[in-house]
Amino acid sequence: MNLRTKRMLCLLIAISSVLTIVGSVSYAYFTAMGEVTPMDATLNTATVSVKFSDNDLGLNAELNFGESVTKKFTIENTGTADARVKMFFDEMINTYTEGSLTYTLSYSETVDGTFTEVVNKTNVPQAEEISKKVLASSLIIPVGKTYYYELEITLNYLIDVNQDADLNATFNTKFRVEDINSETVKDIIASSQGVKNEFDEPATTDEGVFEMEDDYGTSYYYRGAVTNNYVKFAGFYWRIIRVNGDGSLRIMYNGTQAYANGANNAERFIKVGQAFSSITSDAKYVGWMYGPTGTVASTSKEQAQTNIEDSTIKKVVDAWYKTNIEDAGYGSAVSDTLFCSDRTTPGREASGYTGDTGLGYGKNVTTYGATTRTRIWNNVASTPTFKCPEKNDAFTVNDTNKGNGALTYPVGLITADEIVAAGSGKFGTINNSYYLYNPNIVYWSFSPYSFGGQNSHAFVLYPNGALYNTSVNTSGGVTPVINLNSEYANSLIGDGTMENPYRT
Repeated sequence: MNLRTKRMLCLLIAISSVLTIVGSVSYAYFTAMGEVTPMDATLNTATVSVKFSDNDLGLNAELNFGESVTKKFTIENTGTADARVKMFFDEMINTYTEGSLTYTLSYSETVDGTFTEVVNKTNVPQAEEISKKVLASSLIIPVGKTYYYELEITLNYLIDVNQDADLNATFNTKFRVEDINSETVKDIIASSQGVKNEFDEPATTDEGVFEMEDDYGTSYYYRGAVTNNYVKFAGFYWRIIRVNGDGSLRIMYNGTQAYANGANNAERFIKVGQAFSSITSDAKYVGWMYGPTGTVASTSKEQAQTNIEDSTIKKVVDAWYKTNIEDAGYGSAVSDTLFCSDRTTPGREASGYTGDTGLGYGKNVTTYGATTRTRIWNNVASTPTFKCPEKNDAFTVNDTNKGNGALTYPVGLITADEIVAAGSGKFGTINNSYYLYNPNIVYWSFSPYSFGGQNSHAFVLYPNGALYNTSVNTSGGVTPVINLNSEYANSLIGDGTMENPYRT
């Protein structure tokens, strides 16, 4: 059956006595289950009562592409204070092509009032296996009030997308409403053990969560051989680096499945054998972005650090993000929290390197900020920071208050400072026991190391778990880092383990 000539499907939504709404969508014609019996479908939580207004076990709908079916319900606050609840697709299976089924959720404070969208057009989450997915992360109903809701599910015809697989696709779901616990994922993670001040020694055991200030406030970071910082997002598994001061979660890509600490698998990277920059003969090439364009030599630090040209690795990371996050419908969950590519040039007195000119352009030998903080040539203890010294190095997309607004997409890499805080120990210290350790493959950080007169160098994590550096034109693995916004982070369930990762 050709989708361009056959575009009809049938939708069944049924309601059981425990607020179970079951939907079945198929391109085969739907055969009714027989006569249905009206009933009061109500669910009570500690603070609310949810009632589907049609009191009907079944709703049959034949949808052409572009058509929708609407389910109406009320939520009454039966508690003694304002209620805040989550709504879920529960025990859901949805094998339709991404974007074929979308939904909106609207509400009104009166039965005949104007409805306002609380969830804009969103893809119904895909689920090959029975899953619980967030429909609305936070619905607020004032004490004593009843709000009226309309959930609209639409079958979409996708231009230039092959929807042949939808011929035999399935959509089944129940709905679930839960009171929101006041303890968010940030609250759980922020059960801090104190401020970690000594970073020279590697963290080889599960040392837990610690705190450090960043550009937004107090950040909580994981350190050592932790096993409870897994997140499942956009169909991939990630490891939480830290909770940012703005409440967002900074997470690093870790593969299409949950890999244990130290797992030897190239699938933990989006790409291996990737250069940071294809050219290395100027100090400007240490940057995620740089200037002037092309191979023109930089003649000042300001020019070298003008963010007009993308590094080679940035192009790879941006392309991956566009395909797997933005175009896949997950971009709204990602925040514009800054990434710091610290290109400050403290000079030889701070770095301890006698050849350091501190100039940061052209062929001038230069070391950079993170190099000074990781105890390479100087005798100062490692002092990582989550604060970005220069606004020009604080990479953001739209935020020009704290950031430079130079990015196309809100994605970067882990910094050298975050690697040290996570437990690598001072520069060159072997550690094969913490969660960032990945044997056999060198992988890139976001942080510049030096220009040595001939080659630009960036920080990398070696297969022995040590923080090192290498020339930017050598090969390394790529592990994108993104920030899940605080609203999305607060909707996560799970305990962060491999078996039960944080997820929606």
